[in-house]
Amino acid sequence: MSNARPVLVAPDKFKGTLSAAQVATALAEGLARAGIVSDLCRVADGGEGTLDVLTDGVEHELLQVPASDALGRKVEARVAVFAGGRTAVIETADAIGLSLIAGSERDAVAASSRGAGELIAAAAATGVREVLVGVGGTAMTDGGMGAIEALREANLIGVRGPGKRLPKLIVLCDARAGWQQAVSVFSEQKGAGPRERELLTARFERLAGELPRDPREVLFTGCGGGLAGGLWACAGAELKSGAAVVLDRLDFSARMVASRAVITGEGCLDHQTLLGKAVGEIATRARQSGVPCHAIVGRRGMTEFDARILDFETVTEAGSEATIADAAERLAPVLATS
Repeated sequence: MSNARPVLVAPDKFKGTLSAAQVATALAEGLARAGIVSDLCRVADGGEGTLDVLTDGVEHELLQVPASDALGRKVEARVAVFAGGRTAVIETADAIGLSLIAGSERDAVAASSRGAGELIAAAAATGVREVLVGVGGTAMTDGGMGAIEALREANLIGVRGPGKRLPKLIVLCDARAGWQQAVSVFSEQKGAGPRERELLTARFERLAGELPRDPREVLFTGCGGGLAGGLWACAGAELKSGAAVVLDRLDFSARMVASRAVITGEGCLDHQTLLGKAVGEIATRARQSGVPCHAIVGRRGMTEFDARILDFETVTEAGSEATIADAAERLAPVLATS
């Protein structure tokens, strides 16, 4: 190719089928067949894969710690402490993830976020000053009350808020979801039917009036089944777009403008992509910087209106590593003119 600049390969996971690393490798393989150099930059947004993305190529210590899953069973989960000991990162889906609960076992009303609190307590025990808390992909809709209970038992927070031993919590939110949306938008995928959603709606209204701070008008508080809101209200957590934090830590924008184009992707491109997912953030940054952006996705479930908002140059469906590589190779003539 006459243009020596690389293509920035920046996919998220294809949930339930392929990791972001597998997708990135397949994309790079397809581009290499066409003689195009890649800059691999797998991404995440606070859900599954966030810990792996943030620690890739960065010196850190990885700890395995016991925690409870959303149904109270014991599991092993990870705490990563970056070199220097100032910052740790946890992925709450490691403990209370929906992927850990069989479909027949899902119980959106009874499921608890306690394991998230246990992970935060384990991170605090390392002496770090701040903890990045990824809250995407959880199996519960308890408003974070299980996690708050665990943090209180660990003497990290009290009735008046966070104690001196609690590090600063930066919650990486994977959707721009308000408090009520934890139920109305996301609880069905966690096993809630009409009756359960009615019970959960009443629970969230009651909690909003009882918490030290009212989460109802605060962006991101519905993320992670309300875990983000509970941590904001009771533990003084700072809520941020997980996609934006991750991309900034990866120096994404500088790498993007040094590239001829971007290829991103995820398992399903749909309306939720617009609500703070990594692929939506990438498309927005590419559009603002005038860098062509292409998407290769497992399935396209997005309306034409939503697709126009993201303004992709092309969108291609491909669900396996082989078809992803082939799709990337077929993009070569378009990329050559970027």
